[in-house]
Amino acid sequence: MKNNSILRIMMVILFTVHCSLFASPARAQNDSLTAKDDSLVSELRLQIQELKLQSILMQERLEETGKSAREDSLRQARRKARIDSLRSIIPGVPLVVEGDTLFRLYDRKGGMKPEERVLSIHDAIMQSGKSMKLIADTVYIFEGDYTTDIMAGSSVIMSVTDNDAIWQNTTRQELGAQYCDIITNKINELHDEYGLQQKLKGLAYAAAIVLLLIVLIWITNWCHRRWRLRMARFLMKRIRPLAIKDYEVLNTHRMGILFLTTLNVLRYVIILLLLFICIPVLFSIFPETESLAFRILGYVWNPFVGIVKSVVKFLPNFIQIVVIIVCFRYLVKGIRYLMNEIGSGRLKITGFYADWAEPTYFILRVLCYSFMIVMIWPLLPSSNSEVFQGVSVFIGIIVSLGSSSIIGNVMAGMVMTYMRPFHVGDFIKYGDTEGFVIEKTMLVTRIRTRKNNVITIPNSNLMTSQTTNYTFSAQNFGIVVHTKVTIGYDVRWQEIRQLLLDAAHATKGLRQHPEPFVLVTALDDYYVEYEVNAYTNQYEKLPVIYSELHHNILDSFHTHGVEIMSPHIYAHRTNLELQIPKDQQKS
Repeated sequence: MKNNSILRIMMVILFTVHCSLFASPARAQNDSLTAKDDSLVSELRLQIQELKLQSILMQERLEETGKSAREDSLRQARRKARIDSLRSIIPGVPLVVEGDTLFRLYDRKGGMKPEERVLSIHDAIMQSGKSMKLIADTVYIFEGDYTTDIMAGSSVIMSVTDNDAIWQNTTRQELGAQYCDIITNKINELHDEYGLQQKLKGLAYAAAIVLLLIVLIWITNWCHRRWRLRMARFLMKRIRPLAIKDYEVLNTHRMGILFLTTLNVLRYVIILLLLFICIPVLFSIFPETESLAFRILGYVWNPFVGIVKSVVKFLPNFIQIVVIIVCFRYLVKGIRYLMNEIGSGRLKITGFYADWAEPTYFILRVLCYSFMIVMIWPLLPSSNSEVFQGVSVFIGIIVSLGSSSIIGNVMAGMVMTYMRPFHVGDFIKYGDTEGFVIEKTMLVTRIRTRKNNVITIPNSNLMTSQTTNYTFSAQNFGIVVHTKVTIGYDVRWQEIRQLLLDAAHATKGLRQHPEPFVLVTALDDYYVEYEVNAYTNQYEKLPVIYSELHHNILDSFHTHGVEIMSPHIYAHRTNLELQIPKDQQKS
């Protein structure tokens, strides 16, 4: 508009000059013009031509300027339309400083992405806010041709572009002023928190806390040293020894030691509690270590909270477990009562012996508790975790591999219990071992020999070997006591038979009904083998009975002049005397 006004003024001046020069050509002809006037006219003509040329050039420039302005306006409109279309798609990158979102950036600046711009602005704000100065740097705006720079001292914090202003529906200058206020407030906040003045205050507070901690620990130790012996003496005078029936669990001396130990542990607990309180408070004074303070608190607080939450979450399952345990406990008590009745003989079941009651109760109890564990197992915490399952499998493998012999003995003990080969008190023979059964458990059986030697035999060995039960035989059939002698063919068998029967009748402990009997068991080349047999019920006196029977055989044979020796020894003797005591030889 200014250029058009200038052009109009110039055209008016030229028109006025032209009219004044050529208005009265007649008077010019009448007057004689001088050479000087002619030169002036020529000069004016040249000036008019130059003015015309300048007006043409100016008109072209005005047309170009208008076209450029229209193009800039169209370009700006297209840019705004494009940004408006992206406004619902692009969320922008927030500038977050110390947990506080200041604003968002949406567009690039040169080759920097919005993320890189935000990171750079964040570092600049933190550097300026945490500077160790008494007074924070002044934040101001510097207007450039294409950007509005926000400065702190001599450093550029950020640059606001036209595109940033379009994204915020405002002008660049207004947006820069708005961002400048926000950044100024944040830098002042950071400086108030991290500045030199705050550091000096923090050091003073830290020194006070450390001094207070030292004083409290000293007071705790002083109280412990001063009062522990006095309290121990007072307690030992007042309390009585703890005893259960005739056993003294804790006497006065032990209770005094336990009390002193408890006081010492309490002292350390108080010191640890003071440290646990003071150290996080000490770290929380400085913003740089504040997160460390919360982390230290979390080391104790988080497990405690986790345990409480786990306990609360586990409470319904715990109630179910308690109900299951109580039910199975009373079920086992009922089975125990029933087995006691059967074992004592008050309750009789056909085909079920009284000595089966105890092992049957053991088997049923194991089955009940096993079933109880199966029901409880899914209710335990972390029972579905791989670690829990792996540990349980590992324990099962260890038990199965390490207790194979134990399981074998237990199974053998159960089988023998139901087979009933012997009972406690029976006199049995196992291999070369004879004795009374004094104890029979699920794992081993103990036998006391006649020499009072107690021998422990695993049940698996008894199960796989032959045993002889003398007690059962003696009570039901009678034990046959038998012994052999060899006599030559020169003595009549009727005489030998009668001598053996006489010896059997004279032996105490042998039954007369059924009567003893003699068997000829072998006819050898040089002698006849005779065997005397007799019944007895006194299995516990078998060695004595055998000894007395042998004594009577010797007396009977020697009295009747019968030698008990192999005939081939004296078949060709000359002066060999009879092998019979002289006082028992026939005259």
